[in-house]
Amino acid sequence: MARFNPILVLSAVTLVALAGCGDNQASTAPTTPSPVPPATTTTTTTTTTGSEKPVSTASYPELMSVVTSTKAAVETGDFVKAKTEFDKFETSWDKVEDGIKAKEPKNYEAVEETTEKLTDELKKAQPSKDIVLAQLQSLEKTIASIPKSSM
Repeated sequence: MARFNPILVLSAVTLVALAGCGDNQASTAPTTPSPVPPATTTTTTTTTTGSEKPVSTASYPELMSVVTSTKAAVETGDFVKAKTEFDKFETSWDKVEDGIKAKEPKNYEAVEETTEKLTDELKKAQPSKDIVLAQLQSLEKTIASIPKSSM
């Protein structure tokens, strides 16, 4: 009878431990998303403006974040903030452009051209909201079409 108690206790502890391993849903606490997800994120976010198709932000979240924040500023008519936000694009682009240029030259050129047009328009005293939004939408679609493996 003395040997039965340690075995029973060990079995009970093992059973409790195993039961805890399989129930990860109850222990997962909700977290608030960071404003700019890290470059290694695997989550997919989509954005839409009006009737366009959703655009994936999974491949280049940092670039897409800049485009989204710039677009939000333009939509409110705050072109000073829009220019400040879009100035961050070059820093993010520098991190990935060489890989994209090597493997996706057409997309690379499209991003470069659109970035130049956007920069020029945002430098104007009275930028055109429609032109800037159209260029941002074009940039967003181009970035979303670049495979992640191009980095």
